Amino acid sequence: MKRLITWTVFAGVLCACGSPSQEKAEMRSVVLATTAVQEPVRTTIHPGIVREAHAISLGFKTAGQIERIHAREGDYVRQGELMAELDDADYQLGVEALQIQYDQLKGEVERTKQLFEQKSISANDYEKAVAGLKQLGVQLQVNKNKLEYTKLYAPTDGYVQSVNFSPAEMVDAGTALFTLLDVSHMEVVADIPAHEYRMRGKFVRYYCKASGIDKEMPMKALSLTPKADGNQLYQLRLTFAEQPDKQITAGMNVEVGIVSKDDTAAAKVAVPLAAIFRDEKQKEPCVWVFRQDSTVTRQPVVLNGTDEEGRAIVVSGLTGGERIVRAGVHVLREGERVRVINKESETNVGGLL
Repeated sequence: MKRLITWTVFAGVLCACGSPSQEKAEMRSVVLATTAVQEPVRTTIHPGIVREAHAISLGFKTAGQIERIHAREGDYVRQGELMAELDDADYQLGVEALQIQYDQLKGEVERTKQLFEQKSISANDYEKAVAGLKQLGVQLQVNKNKLEYTKLYAPTDGYVQSVNFSPAEMVDAGTALFTLLDVSHMEVVADIPAHEYRMRGKFVRYYCKASGIDKEMPMKALSLTPKADGNQLYQLRLTFAEQPDKQITAGMNVEVGIVSKDDTAAAKVAVPLAAIFRDEKQKEPCVWVFRQDSTVTRQPVVLNGTDEEGRAIVVSGLTGGERIVRAGVHVLREGERVRVINKESETNVGGLL
């Protein structure tokens, strides 16, 4: 009988000693996330049109007779590409004549310098000779510039919209020979009504969508004209934040979206989709809220779609700033104590498990 009691007490001691370690071993590990408050926004859509940065009228910087035209209407030209040439025969002769005079005078100035150093001529005569050489050098450079001006190069990338003259015609300096559409960057122009213009301080971001292109293209504001037109509309100019799709061309119609803050709507809370689970009894979406005593409690929430980052939008049940479980939600129980994993495992990249 004594032996039986002894064995019973010994077994009880073993059970008592083993329970804490067993309870500790059964404590589940979770990964937490902090809920983020998302400001309410509204989106308005306006018709817009794509246009080139601007149209450039290109002409020679000197007068002359057109000898060659290398670009045709509709051609795409790159910056620095030769587009047209003038007959440069007279300009060549002018440069050669002045070059001869300059070389001759330069030799005379060098001999005058030697005489000045020997004090055979006055300083005034030497300074006049040097000044005459500089003046002739300036004239020579002007003629060289005019010779270079007989070639017309594209100042930027773009499309030739029109060619206004033909070879053998005479043109004056500055006469527009080409009209070039500058497509180094594209713009989108839209008109917004007066009531939205007054809300311009609440604009958050812009985007545009074109027919046949599914994705939204982010935009950046260039200007918003402070004067209304005859229809009480204000012109908004936007540029593409990224390289636009190759299908986007000047003259194309697009939809411009303006996202602005909405003070009339309640703030929403964004949570990871993995943090949402359905209650087995009530069949309503819930999240596990982590308490200070390392336990979790079930919190029902009301959802309203997802945001741009793929997070669930909670419109009721959370206020923002709560720490919730985002990994391991389907195996937890109400009031269960959990262990928080602060550092993600190398084999669990992204905390998906």
